[in-house]
Amino acid sequence: MSLSSWPLALAVFGALFVGVSKTGVGGLGVLASALFALIMPAKASAGFVLPMLLFGDIVAVASYRQHAQWRHIARMFPWTAAGVVLGWLAMGQMDDRQAKLLIGGIVLALTALQLARRRMGADLTAPGAWFGPVLGVLAGFTTLVANAAGAIMAVYLLAMRLPKLEFVGTAAVFFLAVNLFKVPFMVNLGLLTAESLSFNLLLAPAVFVGTLGGRWLLPRLDQRVFENVTLALGALAGARLLLG
Repeated sequence: MSLSSWPLALAVFGALFVGVSKTGVGGLGVLASALFALIMPAKASAGFVLPMLLFGDIVAVASYRQHAQWRHIARMFPWTAAGVVLGWLAMGQMDDRQAKLLIGGIVLALTALQLARRRMGADLTAPGAWFGPVLGVLAGFTTLVANAAGAIMAVYLLAMRLPKLEFVGTAAVFFLAVNLFKVPFMVNLGLLTAESLSFNLLLAPAVFVGTLGGRWLLPRLDQRVFENVTLALGALAGARLLLG
């Protein structure tokens, strides 16, 4: 796999965003997924990003595992695993154009979801027993086809009213487990290959730098300003995917 200078620069930025999203600002994960879907075939990008996500997950778990709330992980994982299987079945039936449209639609929907979540703020609560299962299946489907389930999990974890460190720690352990679960499905679809892994190794330092940046940003971040920029860039990337 080779990229010209401009796509390569975007790939480095995407890898940085992956790292920051794992240890600081989860919303950047949507933007990272959209960037990679812009510079390579959309279906291939879903598998290509996975090893970088796993690397970021390992750093995040090492940093915040003591804050993880295991009851939420145990409650959500079975439903998310079911969503991964549904996503695997869907991806096997789509061509690249359909995958690009789906990923673009998911990016825009998650951007809207983030805006709705922020508008509801502290009033966001779990309305019933259906809440966890529905969000879990949606998260699993979305993470398989677009590696962009962070916004859905944010809705769930905020509804559980977790403090910031417990939020990050729970998300870190949860996504490490989910992303490991996704590996055989990506291999089966031919989206995780030796060639993509070799290119991931070149981008791994950028992911690591991003995780360090996320750890530095987390206690200092003006979240509202940064979310505004992230949401705007994510919306632009999603629109670009839809327009082709």
